[in-house]
Amino acid sequence: MASMRDIKRRRDSIRSTEQITKAMKLVATVKLQKARVRLEETRPYTGIMETTVRSLIGRTGEEAAQFAAGMSEPSGKKAVVVITSNRGLAGGYNSHVTKLVAQNPEFPAGNTLVYALGRKGRDALAGKGYEIMGDASAVSEKPEYEPVAEMTAKLMDGIESGKIREVYLAYTQFKNTVVHIPVLQKLFPPQAEAPREEDRSVMEYEPGEDEVLKALIPQYMSSIIYGALIEASASENGARMNAMEAAAGNAEEMIEELELQYNRARQGTITQELTEIIAGAGAAE
Repeated sequence: MASMRDIKRRRDSIRSTEQITKAMKLVATVKLQKARVRLEETRPYTGIMETTVRSLIGRTGEEAAQFAAGMSEPSGKKAVVVITSNRGLAGGYNSHVTKLVAQNPEFPAGNTLVYALGRKGRDALAGKGYEIMGDASAVSEKPEYEPVAEMTAKLMDGIESGKIREVYLAYTQFKNTVVHIPVLQKLFPPQAEAPREEDRSVMEYEPGEDEVLKALIPQYMSSIIYGALIEASASENGARMNAMEAAAGNAEEMIEELELQYNRARQGTITQELTEIIAGAGAAE
């Protein structure tokens, strides 16, 4: 049986850990609230941009998108923009995203280029043999549009040179505080969406659909990636908040168990001392 000193030392250590997890939960809660505000502001624009481009592709065809992007020949590799966090302690948040790529037979390490937004995803996929072509991990801590636009420019250069034929996005979609959904989305060529009848009659493009598409594709990709970055930020903080809450609960249970063990050991020690005192008094008589 462990001594009272050992039990007390372990109890104090777990209590310190509990305080840390509670503080981390509080920080994650505040960050989540801010991320949700940004998410509500970003979603409408992202949705409209995606619908507009897909509707335009539905009218002009996928080949028009490839031509507008300057693609010489669609024979390059697949590229995946992977959004994860720079830190752990968020449950399965990071591993769920990296599994979308690493466990998908359509994305073999030798034929997939990774553009990372987050150190955890970058390190995990690099360890599995994936080629890291771009790294903007700093933006994962504080989502900003400019680094995303710079990464989009690199992707467009790869598309124009024929090095990249398709672009995908792996991130975590925020549904609510508890539910976060790993998503693998195709960015380029954009998936076609049949235009609605009212769009056919009202929407007109000047100087022409091809020119508009050429101008829209980089903005479309930047907007979708930035929107996914905001989604991922909310999901990360929600996952970390839940993980820290569970860790704090486990720490409380362990402290209660150790308190019981400590009291039993203390009671045993007192009983032994009393027995020795009584025995000593009896011997003295």
